[in-house]
Amino acid sequence: MAELLLITPPFTQLNTPYPATAYLKGFFNTQEISVAQQDLGIEVILDLFSKHGLTNLFKEAEVYESPSENVSRILALKENYLTTIEPVIAFLQGKNPALARQICADPYLPQASRFGQLEEMDWAFGNMGMQDKAKHLATLYLEDLSDLIVECVDPHFGFSRYAERLGRSANSFDELNEELNAEPTFIVAITLKLLDSKIQSTKPKVVGFSVPFPGNLYSAFRCAQYLKANHPRIKITMGGGFPNTELRDLKDPRVFDYIDFITLDDGERPMQLLLEHIREPKEDPYLKRTFCRIGGQVSYINNAKEPDIKQSEAGTPDYTGLLLDDYISVIEVANPMHSLWSDGRWNKLTMAHGCYWGKCTFCDISLDYIKVYEPIAARTLVDRMEQMIDQTGFSGFHFVDEAAPPALMKELALEILKRKLSVTWWTNIRFEKSFTQDLCMLLKASGCIAVSGGLEVASDRLLKLIDKGVTVDQVARVTNYFTEAGIMVHAYLMYGYPTQTVQETIDSLEMVKQLFALGIIQSGFWHQFAMTAHSPVGLNPEAFGVIPHHSDIGFANNDVDFTDKTGIDHRIFSFGLKKSLYNYMHGVGFDWPVQEWFEELMPATTIAPTYIEDALDQQERFTLKSSARVVWLGGYPEMVSSKKGKIKVLIHGNSDTVNITLPQVEGAWLLEQLEKLKVDQPAKSIKELKESFEKQHENFELFWFSKPVNTLRKYGLFTI
Repeated sequence: MAELLLITPPFTQLNTPYPATAYLKGFFNTQEISVAQQDLGIEVILDLFSKHGLTNLFKEAEVYESPSENVSRILALKENYLTTIEPVIAFLQGKNPALARQICADPYLPQASRFGQLEEMDWAFGNMGMQDKAKHLATLYLEDLSDLIVECVDPHFGFSRYAERLGRSANSFDELNEELNAEPTFIVAITLKLLDSKIQSTKPKVVGFSVPFPGNLYSAFRCAQYLKANHPRIKITMGGGFPNTELRDLKDPRVFDYIDFITLDDGERPMQLLLEHIREPKEDPYLKRTFCRIGGQVSYINNAKEPDIKQSEAGTPDYTGLLLDDYISVIEVANPMHSLWSDGRWNKLTMAHGCYWGKCTFCDISLDYIKVYEPIAARTLVDRMEQMIDQTGFSGFHFVDEAAPPALMKELALEILKRKLSVTWWTNIRFEKSFTQDLCMLLKASGCIAVSGGLEVASDRLLKLIDKGVTVDQVARVTNYFTEAGIMVHAYLMYGYPTQTVQETIDSLEMVKQLFALGIIQSGFWHQFAMTAHSPVGLNPEAFGVIPHHSDIGFANNDVDFTDKTGIDHRIFSFGLKKSLYNYMHGVGFDWPVQEWFEELMPATTIAPTYIEDALDQQERFTLKSSARVVWLGGYPEMVSSKKGKIKVLIHGNSDTVNITLPQVEGAWLLEQLEKLKVDQPAKSIKELKESFEKQHENFELFWFSKPVNTLRKYGLFTI
């Protein structure tokens, strides 16, 4: 029995749970409220891609008239799919690793059109282990089956989304409502069967749907429709990323034929008050940021005086009840950062609510999820990490911040190292100057393996217009520091920003080419600028040179169609930008002039061919901030000799050993300090070290930047 059942409707990720329900369950644990949760997405996938599920799928597909040649081949190989499907799913769940050898040995898997790209992928397999190669082949195998589903059974299907088109900028509820009144699809039928089973086992009084993306919306409404018809006593609520950004101007009362309440922004306090209201309904509801229907009209109620729950009081995310051992890892070779999103189990956490920068003009900075910035103390974060490791058995973490604050990342890394935790983590950042070479090395030592960040438009004029607070030169230096530290860098790239010229797009691509050619970013993704209603551009379009095309809003309102006053159709760049990036990520195409990637005639770049290289030459390596902390992460150096005023010491790294020679007196001082600079010792600043050194010796800076001390930096002596 549960008072509240929280559900993520199909589909989000296959490899790890979307964290919203776990966040809310963690909070309600602190309130002693009984909460169950369900990721319907992974449950539907596992039901569908089973021998029983595929048997039913093929029955549905075989009645389809005039299948394509590709689908005809899949249908002809039905028995092969039925034989292999459950072993393959077990392999992707990490439960059947020995199958990798069979998968890699032709022809274990039936193959249709998705395997046609294998010849292009030969370059990748030389660098992939057998397990990864097998995951990739198994991914193609599942994608072949998805092609069968889309063509013959359910055109809405997608592995990480369902009926996404119905949720994208649906200003009117008409189309979604019409679809909801059509016969349930094959996938919907599976979804509703699994939903009913969960309702029977948990018997909730309230069901809450978390809808993070447009591709979850239709399923959420289908489930709500089923509950209204079959379990009318249950109250239904909806929240999450999609309502928070898209449904703030909701006016259509038909929405509440399916959903009783819709909450906005942080869900903890609104849901807490909503549960109290459902337990003891009042004629005049006392609620926080909640839509409902009263007297046949949509009402927005926000009369509660209680503040939102502080992040420090929100509890540790609780994944109990989710099928943690049953998620499947897939590998799409083309993009190394995308493989992080789709391969492996990640515990999701947030370092800080909102964005510490909060100025980018394309971003929804007027909304609370960006605007309200509230960091969490590093000790609390690592407490939660330890609790989640105990709870889930997984020590990988994805910090899902808008942009993780560098100062907090530093404190988090120090706390991880102080507790001697072995964890793996990655997050999203701004490429700002606070990321020094030493800080990047510290983050790597604490388990950071990758960062993603917005280079956006690689043009200083446009970066200033975006109010990104960075320059291309600065991005180059920061990405180089991360790369030198062994941390993978993914860049978000944007084209079509208002007033962007053809020349600026070509020059941006030249910058990106040079960054890849020098190896200082390893992954990237281009997307076309989209104007959202809650961004500075959307709120004040005239100031940015765009003319919005507003529609009557009854349902969703986020993406706004517009005309750029420059008159440029930026869609002409899409294919060339993506094709060039694909090649750059694979180390080819650097000798091509950037304008040659496009079918249309484009101008040559105006950027010097050594622009990024010159920017890296300007790196400031010999600066000292007196308040900076110094830490030593290495072992104690082993002294091997002392003669003629010199001492020789050995430093043991994980993979090698190096010896350095230091002046005897200054060296003795340094060796004495190293034990005091361990992360579990009281913090020592550069100022304190300088004062200690200069009590006995002269010129601290000359000694600190000497070759032997610089060697120590490679083995764990960091100034941060």
